[in-house]
Amino acid sequence: MTGTTPTEHPSADEITEQERRLTLRRFSNEDAWRLGSLLVEMAHLRRAPVAIDIRRGAQQLFHAALTGSSADNDAWIDRKRRVVERYGVSSYLVGARHREKGVSFEEYSRLDPARYAAHGGSFPINVEGVGLVGSVTVSGLPQAEDHAMVVEALERFAAHADGSSGVAGPPS
Repeated sequence: MTGTTPTEHPSADEITEQERRLTLRRFSNEDAWRLGSLLVEMAHLRRAPVAIDIRRGAQQLFHAALTGSSADNDAWIDRKRRVVERYGVSSYLVGARHREKGVSFEEYSRLDPARYAAHGGSFPINVEGVGLVGSVTVSGLPQAEDHAMVVEALERFAAHADGSSGVAGPPS
């Protein structure tokens, strides 16, 4: 991947702030298409061999598998997405919290590692006044880069949504 590459894991506090900042005002099927298309464009420009998945609840709204990705990436998407669904926060945040405690997610959570992965790349789609409505997931790069790509895409998407910031402001 070209461009800025994260060299270390962000802290749990930094990821929590990203999630707070990237709460959206709304999220429709058309928004999923726009966000997914933006991720595909970013991946093409970076020659990133990724798979991309966007869901609202159980419904898959967008999926793309770029050149160089494989069925393994789809399996990783499912594992990371299940962490978002179970914990309500990004898969990377769950992993960061465990790392900061000095424990292994796989051992501490007692969840089947074939079904759950607390690795970067799956991010909650939260809507102002509603909460968690879905997830956006990228798989194919090192976990810090998967996470960073999703965050960058959400920042760009939110900046152009409906002529407003697209992101919920600070709580009143």
